[in-house]
Amino acid sequence: MPPIRDLLPGFEFEKILNSDPQTKSIVLLGKIDEQNAIVSLEKSHFQFNDLQLNSLFESDNGVIGQRIRDININDVYHWGMCLVDQDLETAPSAKINVIYPATETHLKKYAAQQYHLIKETPEAYQRIVEPYIKTMKGDRIQWVRNILFNNYEADKILLRDPDPKTGFVVLPDMKWDGDTLDSLYCVCIVNRGDISSVRDLNHSHVPWLKELNTSLRQTISKRYNIPRTQLRLFVHYQPSYYHFHIHIVNIRHPGLGDSIAAGKAILLEDIIENLDSGESKSYVSKTLHYVLGENHNLWNLGLKDHTV
Repeated sequence: MPPIRDLLPGFEFEKILNSDPQTKSIVLLGKIDEQNAIVSLEKSHFQFNDLQLNSLFESDNGVIGQRIRDININDVYHWGMCLVDQDLETAPSAKINVIYPATETHLKKYAAQQYHLIKETPEAYQRIVEPYIKTMKGDRIQWVRNILFNNYEADKILLRDPDPKTGFVVLPDMKWDGDTLDSLYCVCIVNRGDISSVRDLNHSHVPWLKELNTSLRQTISKRYNIPRTQLRLFVHYQPSYYHFHIHIVNIRHPGLGDSIAAGKAILLEDIIENLDSGESKSYVSKTLHYVLGENHNLWNLGLKDHTV
């Protein structure tokens, strides 16, 4: 697969799939060599050294200088628009992601849509969701097996435990620029293939999950010099792909949007507590409430009839 700098000159824009003012991001749909491609752009975090900050507002050669347009003034409050000097190595203006070739599932995921609160009973899971998950395995998650077993992205892996039952890999998530610690985002993908989502977890997994929690916090904390208490570990339901994985982010991360919202993210500590206490010690027997978009295949497969 060619690098992103070679792919983008062939991108032919078709339409905007989504634009989010909260995360300062935009998602574009187009074609590369007649195949669908999704390009997402997200404004990068401010990064300046002390020298740049000292001269930030100098009129002649400052990073901002006189390139300012006033919007309004009210008492002590002033606001306006400005241009900031950018540099690809030290202060890039945006992070860019490309999905190519993009499948219909990708297009539905990234397009703007209406969302609803779902009440997924054990019966709805077994009748609607579980059969769907089986169709999303196999070649659809070959890229996961490539990372786990075929040495793909080996240069990015922060930690690897090869044990087939308890092992995992940890690597930076594609949504992170790899530099800005405030937006640190890593992912842990487990080796075992019998756990597709939180629904497959039960009380027998508690010791393993506790060990995972401890190991991940220690590894990321040491690697990036971040206190272990400033890391947020969570699981998505529904997840983007059906091979169990854990998200690890800096608790200060300001731009995660719905990714950490109630109805999407479940804290790993809460999962462990739910499995270790109470009468029901298996997620397959629980009723789960979560947010689902109308573009998700599960909506038309029957979950639209299971809203709250």
